[in-house]
Amino acid sequence: MSDLAKLQPQFDFILMAVKAYDTQWMSKFASVYLKDKGVFVGLQNAYNDDLNADMVGRENVIGAVVELSCEIFNPGFVQRNTVPSGTWFAVGELSGEITPRLKEVQKIMLNVGKCDLTDNIYGAKWTKLIANSMTCPFSSLNLKNWEAVKLPGMFDFSVGVGRESFKVGKALGYMIEPLFGLTNEDIGNAGEDAAELVMKKMVKDVGPLMQGHTQLKNHVKGRRSEIEFINGRVSKEGRKLGISTPYNDAVVEIAKMTHSGQIDLDPSNINILFKKLEELIKD
Repeated sequence: MSDLAKLQPQFDFILMAVKAYDTQWMSKFASVYLKDKGVFVGLQNAYNDDLNADMVGRENVIGAVVELSCEIFNPGFVQRNTVPSGTWFAVGELSGEITPRLKEVQKIMLNVGKCDLTDNIYGAKWTKLIANSMTCPFSSLNLKNWEAVKLPGMFDFSVGVGRESFKVGKALGYMIEPLFGLTNEDIGNAGEDAAELVMKKMVKDVGPLMQGHTQLKNHVKGRRSEIEFINGRVSKEGRKLGISTPYNDAVVEIAKMTHSGQIDLDPSNINILFKKLEELIKD
């Protein structure tokens, strides 16, 4: 970063891959090095495109959905966990238009994996947030994802999280995109059971390859969790809309307890999670 300040480069494209909690300062920092008509793409979880737009300029931002697992444990060395054939991106203008610059971004991302263009980037981003929200409950259990989902009651809890996330997204007016190989017809026919359908598909397709949850890795590395920007976003929007979100609220509360050191990472935290849900439902 100090080299950037010294060299003062101006970029046509900036692809930002940082945690959601670093979005504001990092996008503001990057904006100094983006050309006036440059393109800024946030390759992130959560729902950060409007914040990026505030920092960089709405006319410069392209949204992206990412299906790729990778890790960095040492500076300059990226461990990629998803092979190119299993890697997928969707990129879209915030306006919904399919533009020449959007196709340029697609060309760049095709070097990494599959990349689709979307005229519904907000819906696509919320769809990914739904999927993320359903696995975030695993983060305090210190288990592989595929182990966590087998715990008694965990699958149903995750489905409850997803139902709330679907409901809030629908109330916000987002058109949910099919994911994990499902079709619009699959989602539509599932109705109230769409979250259960998605969860079953994730478990079936990923199975034992479901590794430790990314938010668990954040805790192990001593970093903040993105749960406040995923489940917390569902809870926040739910409150604005008058929609109760006790499942997502419980996930956020347990994440706070883990991060503050009140509880250790342990499979027994599932009982604390369920108890917290009961308390929130009673309230």
